[in-house]
Amino acid sequence: MGTFTYNYKMFKCFNRKYAITDQSPPPDVKDVFSTFSGGDISISAEKLRWFLVDHQGEMECTTQDSECIIDNVLRSLKRNQEKETDSAVMFESDNGVHQGLTLDDFFHFLFLDDFNGPLKSQVHHDMNAPLSHYFIYTGHNSYLTGNQLSSDCSDVPIIKALQRGVRVIELDLWPNSTRDDIDVVHGRTLTTPVSLAQCLKSIKEYAFVKSEYPVIITLEDHLTPDLQAKVAEMTTQIFGEMLYYPHTDTMVEFPTPESLKSRILISTKQPKEYLECKQFKDKEIERELAEEGSSSPGHSTDVESEEKCNGSDLDDQEDLIALDKKTDQQGSTPEYKRLITIHAGKPKGHIKDSLKAVGSVKRLSLSEQELERASVSHGPDLVRFTQKNILRVYPKGTRVNSSNYRPHIGWMYGAQMVALNMQGHGRSLWFMEGMFRSNGGCGYVKKPKFLLERDPENETFDPKRTLPVKKTLKVKVYMGNGWSSDFSKTHFDAFSPPDFYTKVCIVGVPADRANKKTKIIADNWFPVWDEEFEFALSVPELALLRIEVREYDKHEKDDFGGQTCLPISELRPGFRSVPLYDQKGEKLKSVKLLMRFQFR
Repeated sequence: MGTFTYNYKMFKCFNRKYAITDQSPPPDVKDVFSTFSGGDISISAEKLRWFLVDHQGEMECTTQDSECIIDNVLRSLKRNQEKETDSAVMFESDNGVHQGLTLDDFFHFLFLDDFNGPLKSQVHHDMNAPLSHYFIYTGHNSYLTGNQLSSDCSDVPIIKALQRGVRVIELDLWPNSTRDDIDVVHGRTLTTPVSLAQCLKSIKEYAFVKSEYPVIITLEDHLTPDLQAKVAEMTTQIFGEMLYYPHTDTMVEFPTPESLKSRILISTKQPKEYLECKQFKDKEIERELAEEGSSSPGHSTDVESEEKCNGSDLDDQEDLIALDKKTDQQGSTPEYKRLITIHAGKPKGHIKDSLKAVGSVKRLSLSEQELERASVSHGPDLVRFTQKNILRVYPKGTRVNSSNYRPHIGWMYGAQMVALNMQGHGRSLWFMEGMFRSNGGCGYVKKPKFLLERDPENETFDPKRTLPVKKTLKVKVYMGNGWSSDFSKTHFDAFSPPDFYTKVCIVGVPADRANKKTKIIADNWFPVWDEEFEFALSVPELALLRIEVREYDKHEKDDFGGQTCLPISELRPGFRSVPLYDQKGEKLKSVKLLMRFQFR
């Protein structure tokens, strides 16, 4: 254990020195080490395996696994020794075979998130159920680099989304200025277009860098039949064998993620339906504006044309009439129609009629406001619909700055495609990232059983109903480190070391939500909190553990020190190293917390 001295200059003439002691194993860690080492000064590979199985719940761990961990821990310590002048303790026999880990080595191991992280890193859900049985990592207006009105359209945000594991990419298709090719652009706004060909080529290149499970492209199509035929030709040529074709026009059950590995699917409306959809969408936007109290009706028509009809937002009514006549003369495009695996639609008439799960399976899209209205009186109908069909939820039209809603409003009702704007940052995206850290980060998370079938009383799940406590989670926050490596000495405070505290929150169904925080540790780059919190959970399957470190500031807003969201259903019990992320969701290089999770 070492001591570090930090010097801070005050008023350009006075120096303040802070001597900060490095962290040592907390009492709980010492007790566990003593128990599993049998009182010895080191813990052998076999005893480490016993610890991993009995205390950490890693039932599949073998002695060979624990030997590998010991080797890697000692190599890590040796690397640290080479970087620092202090000597690292290594425990070797005369023949060079590692005998085990000392207490300090064991403590070092607990902080290695590559070996002792809070979640499994492999896909472990059943991937042989229909697509409708999964939450799917979904983006909204995936081509936009910024706001919904004037930002550039580009393939760059599409690439970034795919690299993060997003599985559903949305493209808005419009005729280009000469009406002989296809642009991807947010129609009738000041956004600058990008070519469809460029977007498709980038999707092909990056679709499976993060996950081998299927990518779904949702097309919002505003094209004439001849341009639809061009889309079909372009898509077929670029994707080749990657492109999945449905075996039949009607489907009573969606295919499985396992059967669709490394395949790309198309989801859009059937061609046609111009004038009818134009009138329907205009009425919907007027209603949304009235609810939002907006004073600029011209804005909203340009902001959110979700699930817009094919060709519905052309410049004026005459264009629409001419296009409708052209479509009647030419008929629909069979090549284009053949591409569609997941048939999409908007609710028409009463929402209850749209939620009747009869006939072939389909995708229905609702704005966040439409979903909230429907959930008031049709909650069980929403859940029943999503047991076979796909429900997509998208941001309301007034979110011109690309902000987001809380994704749980969709997940609670079984909505598979909860679409968020991926180009920003904030808590809603943290929640999304947390949910899709599940199942090895593959972008598909199996929905809990209660969203897929009726309960023993033949009731459909209702998230607003008060349910008994199913599980209690105990969370202990021991300590954190890494800030002194990742941030400058004066990043948090110009005159002293930071004053950190940790917020521990539950995000989920309304009954499970909770917010707690540790005490503030003043003037310390290596805070030790050693505090425990308990959370009673009625629906742990949908709950996320939100962890955020803040730096207390008496006079201004507290500074951000890192965050993560973890799916509670996937938490590994025991001592865990929890890496933190920045506000944009990028993993901080060194910042971690040592925590313990226990369930009862």
